[in-house]
Amino acid sequence: MSLAEKAKSKLADLEKRPKWNSLIQFVKFGMVGGINTVLSYCIVNGGYYFLHINEQICNASAFIITVFISFLLNSKFVFKVEGKKQPWILALLKVYVSYSVTGLFLSAGLIALETKVLGIPLFIGTFVNLIITIPINFLLNKFWAYKKRKE
Repeated sequence: MSLAEKAKSKLADLEKRPKWNSLIQFVKFGMVGGINTVLSYCIVNGGYYFLHINEQICNASAFIITVFISFLLNSKFVFKVEGKKQPWILALLKVYVSYSVTGLFLSAGLIALETKVLGIPLFIGTFVNLIITIPINFLLNKFWAYKKRKE
């Protein structure tokens, strides 16, 4: 058995254990988020600096594209729900809502609080926000967006 096969087998065994399953899901969720963060950065900056598109249009485009990619990757790679699933369009809508809540509204409020009230520089505040919003987003996705329906 190759090293990759052994690692895959060990990971599958851990995913069967309830206490490890959520931790493994969180790590995978973070990996998908890392991919999307890099992609979003490239879309925003590439569109703005190379294509000379308005930064807000670039940002909105990046949000739409990366949330859709996140939905695809999380559906197959992170939240493999067995049994009866909700319609994919409903799950996709829930994913967009959860990312909007954390990525747009909560982050905007936190940035205002951090920069205007607490005097924290923006470049620090945005990293602090990740510590707050990523776990919330994970929970919203795990227990709401990808929740399986009752049979």
